Amino acid sequence: MPAPPDLFDRRLRALRRDRAARRPELFLNERAFAECLDRLDDIKRRFARALLIGVPDPGWIDRLGAIADRVDGLDPGPLFASAANATCAEEDRHAYGNEQYDLVIAIGTLDTVNQLGPALAAIRRSLRPDSAFIGALVGGDSLAALRRAMLAADRQTGHAAARTHPRIDPATLAGLLGAAGFVMPVVDVDRVTLRYASLAALVRDLRAMGASNMLAERAPPRGRHWAALAAAAFAADAAGARTHERIEERIDLLHFLAWSTPR
Repeated sequence: MPAPPDLFDRRLRALRRDRAARRPELFLNERAFAECLDRLDDIKRRFARALLIGVPDPGWIDRLGAIADRVDGLDPGPLFASAANATCAEEDRHAYGNEQYDLVIAIGTLDTVNQLGPALAAIRRSLRPDSAFIGALVGGDSLAALRRAMLAADRQTGHAAARTHPRIDPATLAGLLGAAGFVMPVVDVDRVTLRYASLAALVRDLRAMGASNMLAERAPPRGRHWAALAAAAFAADAAGARTHERIEERIDLLHFLAWSTPR
């Protein structure tokens, strides 16, 4: 069967990561990466060869060197990949090879992969028997206040359109891991509360994370009037969640761990 049409614009995805690479905001990625390192410490194993998918910080390669003899990097953004001496490739179009790794870590990119199922299956084939696949991605009910604000602005201007990415939920992610051939998949949620003075400040952070709209079929910009309506709706919606004059928003980081089958 032919592959379904792309949900995400592949070229724009790389450009978004390149823009973020010039002045990256890494607090969410660093939180996810540090948590994965803590979980790997519980495995009590030294790895021969690891693959890191998503390398917004070149220092991550060195930090993984504490638990792996060799660490390869892969990033869909050319600038991030170049800075880390990593391969620049899309996760669903990369030739990983068979039984190359005994550890794969994926941080912050799988939520915008077009063909996630085939990408997961290729990653599983790249793992040696009884090897670990661990990582984190944004999913669940992330950015609910932002989504409501943009919908309110669309309603007021009469121009409804897709402006935010669909989010995968924990049960669906576990199912995709199982369908890709992984065993014992576990998914849990780290709910991160963010606080912003305005909608504009949140949007600046999303751009610096490479996380702004990259849908293949996305709405054109609506101008200052639409932006003002969205900002007002964001402030009004979150009025009851203010802390120290800032507005609360939430990101759900889905952490996962799964294994390739033993021999």
